[in-house]
Amino acid sequence: MDGIAGRLFLITGGARGIGRATAEAIAAAGGDVALADMDGAAASQTAREITDRFGTRAVGHALDVRDLDATKAVVAAIERGTGPIAGLVPAAGITRTQPAETMDGAAWRDVIDINLSGTFYSCQAAAEVMLPRQRGAIVTLASITSFGGQAGRANYAASKWAVVGLTKTLAIEWGNRGIRVNGVGPNAVDTPMLRGGVPERFVDGVMCDRTPLGRVAQASEIAAVILFLLSDHASYVNGAVIPVDGGLTAGFLTHARGRDYASKILDAQQ
Repeated sequence: MDGIAGRLFLITGGARGIGRATAEAIAAAGGDVALADMDGAAASQTAREITDRFGTRAVGHALDVRDLDATKAVVAAIERGTGPIAGLVPAAGITRTQPAETMDGAAWRDVIDINLSGTFYSCQAAAEVMLPRQRGAIVTLASITSFGGQAGRANYAASKWAVVGLTKTLAIEWGNRGIRVNGVGPNAVDTPMLRGGVPERFVDGVMCDRTPLGRVAQASEIAAVILFLLSDHASYVNGAVIPVDGGLTAGFLTHARGRDYASKILDAQQ
């Protein structure tokens, strides 16, 4: 894919989930990756596995994205030791589900600090080295919860709505200086976190039921769209947040994989 091979991309939250899938997609396209993760050992192990599998350069770093100074230090270390950063995917994120009326301060702060502040700090640190070169691409991680509310996730929804505003603002500020900033808004993704934290009956009976494609996403499917946005094929895409959601946000009052009451009436009239 044009604009990926031979270039270096920084991915936060890169040890697992969407972050890891994105790193693998970049490596498969001939790009190099620097993985930054709270779990530094996991980031380094993932980097070794990527190098062994794809033969491209991959390095791992420990990073708490809530720390701006630490984020800038990791970016500086990557620039010194691995090469110039051509793109960023700030994929580090968490969720802490609690009812709004009883949500404690720690649950609010942790989600906002990692999902929103961590995204901004990562973008700021990467932009400091990319802006002087007048070239770069950033792809943020929004969510279907960037387009609507979700019970029990006031903190998560607030953080992801804010990521959309941040993405569009950075696209305006940095677009004419050579850096494109876009985002993706995934639906539920089939990861160990989903399978371990959400009852199977809810995944099938609610998530899949309300998704016209009738299933959750694979991490590789989200990574494929991120890869496109990082690449030169998206050279005129800036400030977009693309839902990668199987059609979930395409409508409302929909269930049974799009075969709801209204759809049955239309079918009967044909």
